[in-house]
Amino acid sequence: MADENVVSRISAGTVIKGEIVSPNDIRIDCTFDGKLVVKGKVIVGETASIKGDVICDNAEFWGKMDGNVYVKDTLVLKNGCVVNASLNIRKLAVELGSVFNGDCKMISESEFDSLAGEGQKAAKPAATAAPAAGQQHNAAPAN
Repeated sequence: MADENVVSRISAGTVIKGEIVSPNDIRIDCTFDGKLVVKGKVIVGETASIKGDVICDNAEFWGKMDGNVYVKDTLVLKNGCVVNASLNIRKLAVELGSVFNGDCKMISESEFDSLAGEGQKAAKPAATAAPAAGQQHNAAPAN
């Protein structure tokens, strides 16, 4: 279970390509292309643009998402978000003003474990990402 007091944050202006694995909540306000595996909550901020796969326990999307989303519990699409994705989720909340194009499959927790399990097993224990020009990146290894 994720530590509720620990939140990783990747700021706007940063560009990451690759895979991020986190045992804690994460907030992304950057441009990310790859796979994000989080044992906790993912917040996609207003300035974020994600292309790829997101696998997590809960999520709130404020920014832009293109790809596949696997959420063990609840996904919230916030006013102003643009989501072009295949959703595999247990619960969905959609605010007025959000944009969703794609397909949505409501799944059970065991279906999540089955669908997302392969992605989580294949994920490396620690993420490495090169900082964008002018950005510093200090990361602690995932436990």
